[in-house]
Amino acid sequence: MRQSIFSFSLLCRCPEIPYYTASSRSISVLSTSFCPPHKQSIPRLTQRTFSSTPPLFNWLAPKRGHNQKNRKGRPRVRTGGSTKGTTVVWGDYGLRMRDHDRRISAKQLQIGAETIRKRLRGERYRLYTRVCANIGVYTSGNEVRMGKGKGSFDYWAARVAVSRILFELKGDLHEQIVRDAFRLAGNKLPGLYEFVRKGDPPVMGITKVEAGTSLEEMQKPRVKLPMDVTAGRIPATTPP
Repeated sequence: MRQSIFSFSLLCRCPEIPYYTASSRSISVLSTSFCPPHKQSIPRLTQRTFSSTPPLFNWLAPKRGHNQKNRKGRPRVRTGGSTKGTTVVWGDYGLRMRDHDRRISAKQLQIGAETIRKRLRGERYRLYTRVCANIGVYTSGNEVRMGKGKGSFDYWAARVAVSRILFELKGDLHEQIVRDAFRLAGNKLPGLYEFVRKGDPPVMGITKVEAGTSLEEMQKPRVKLPMDVTAGRIPATTPP
């Protein structure tokens, strides 16, 4: 009885302290332990908060850091007929590399993304990045003799293969505006790039898989032509 009277007087003095009743026990979301008012802590949520927004991650550096030195390496060339990463998936338009594979630094990728955002300032859109700078580049200082190891860490980079999509964009925008934004970004990035739309044919190597070609035909081994056919293609200096 004394405990109930004390708790009732405490609730009258501090109405912000939550309490439980038979009717509110099923709908309460705050759980606090009994303590004096001067030691009352901030209420803690017992339910997990749900959010449909994906967590932010840094695409310009890996989460694990650099625990071992990466080799220079080369972008993987898919010779088995794979067209992964050559088409627009999430957006409506994309920027695709078309000359040859190369290594692009994280600073260059950041400048390309900022160029697109500056051109589309005030518009409603969403920019997707299809590459990640997860390769460490290690360099030695100037006028350093040969040997003595690989060098110290310099910057992060991404290995971008030929015909790979770098950026995708989705929004209620005119196509010419998106073309101009991707053109400015391509001028800032090393290499040659092309503008692609969603639904464009994929690319295997440097060959576009269009209506006239198929993956089965491109995967077939090369046929050795007869001698008379190959000899006919050789240019002659004198007429026959």
